[in-house]
Amino acid sequence: MLLSSRTPRTAALLAAGASVVLLAAAAPQSATPLGIGDRLFPHLGNPGYDVRSYDIAFTYGGDNSKPLSAVTSIDARATAPLDRINLDFSHGTVRSVEVNGSPAHFATSDEDLIVTPDRAVEPGQPLRITVRHTSDPAPGKEETGWVRTKDGLAMANQADAAHRVFPCNDHPADKAYFTFRVTAPKGLQAVANGLPVTTKRAGATTSWVYRTAHPMATELAQVSIGRSAVLHQKGPHGLPMRDVVPAKDTKVLRPWLAKTPGQIAWMESKVGRYPFENYGLLIAEASTGFELETQTLSLFEREVFTRPEYPKWYVESIMVHELAHQWFGDSVSPRTWSDLWLNEGHATWYEALYTEEKAHAPIEKRMRNAYSASDRWRAAGGPPAAPKGPTHGEKISIFRPVVYDGSALVLYALRQEIGKDAFGQLERAWVSTHRDSTATTDDFVTLASQISGRDLTGFFQAWLYGEKTPPMPGHPDWKVEPVQKSQPVRKSQSAQK
Repeated sequence: MLLSSRTPRTAALLAAGASVVLLAAAAPQSATPLGIGDRLFPHLGNPGYDVRSYDIAFTYGGDNSKPLSAVTSIDARATAPLDRINLDFSHGTVRSVEVNGSPAHFATSDEDLIVTPDRAVEPGQPLRITVRHTSDPAPGKEETGWVRTKDGLAMANQADAAHRVFPCNDHPADKAYFTFRVTAPKGLQAVANGLPVTTKRAGATTSWVYRTAHPMATELAQVSIGRSAVLHQKGPHGLPMRDVVPAKDTKVLRPWLAKTPGQIAWMESKVGRYPFENYGLLIAEASTGFELETQTLSLFEREVFTRPEYPKWYVESIMVHELAHQWFGDSVSPRTWSDLWLNEGHATWYEALYTEEKAHAPIEKRMRNAYSASDRWRAAGGPPAAPKGPTHGEKISIFRPVVYDGSALVLYALRQEIGKDAFGQLERAWVSTHRDSTATTDDFVTLASQISGRDLTGFFQAWLYGEKTPPMPGHPDWKVEPVQKSQPVRKSQSAQK
């Protein structure tokens, strides 16, 4: 994700929130929220099962202020004995729940939907959970999953807002395949992650089905509904590309969209083949304050491409940032949210490298500036791989400068330490080894040590976990600005996501 730098990089996600409304009897025992113990989001995700796939159906009535009717079916496998099943869900009305075809009791606690099946589920047993519910785009007190656009809706679920749209195991550690079924009034266009399967018109409505060919984290789900044009082109190796733009803006946006195939080819020259079935841009007429790497269909604000004061190199760097995430964050997803630096540090790195090569803006200058500010960023947000938790009521506040340029600085230091050739080999090996999976900081340290032929544990310990920024290899003259202890450093939400 890229938080806007158009105002001094302090934009935040739209706020929204509400509790789940229950229309059935509560479970006979008190409901308790669970989590998988993520250091930054301890109640996110749920133990005891592994989701294999989601099948989510939305019916949109044409008014983006009203709830959508929805059915979410989850295919999973139990990994532990379960007399109750916790799902993350917090912004809709639950009408009924079935487990393996039988009605189940349900209740809520905090942001969990707790389901009690009629019989306990044993380890290894298939688990099919069907929830009939609504999905409410109305704003409230928490960060939203739905974004209301001028002509419809889009999704923005990072870091933990997918469960505001549909019941799920809302943590990137549990990736799954997705099928989306969207029904909307005639005249609107619905698009989702993955490839189109069918389109059917019936009377005054049209229904679309989309399916992913690769597993996806819930935070990367995308459904767009609006008066959109879908534009097609080919990328490298015949890669199918589809861009979704406001229909009235097709002419002005086409020149920007034409740049994407070359950007993909550039990224492939650095890290290898694009990892998914298709790619494109979703350009929404909405004021969000961010751009987002939703899988195969990156979300952008329309104004990024239409405001004349933005230099072309700047707009392209934003495009490359979100494109780089398709490898770093989407294909290779973080095992925990403390591994966020692997997403944002890499996306920032390739954004900066692209700008150096295409706009002659030296990456060394950018990294020297980052080095100067690094201790300040660490004091405000923690070290890159041990970030401080989110500010109360501001969950996206984990996206601080230290995980952007502060983490790209770690990659620059690594390249200085092991050399360009080994660094390039590491980058390619990282995305190929962990493709369609999740990985940790320790995994990156291990692979870097193997490829460089030396133990880099101490190097990474200092750069990723140290309170102070270590000396920069090859640049003994680089200096860090001192942190003014008499003036507490404010936590910043400005950076690139």
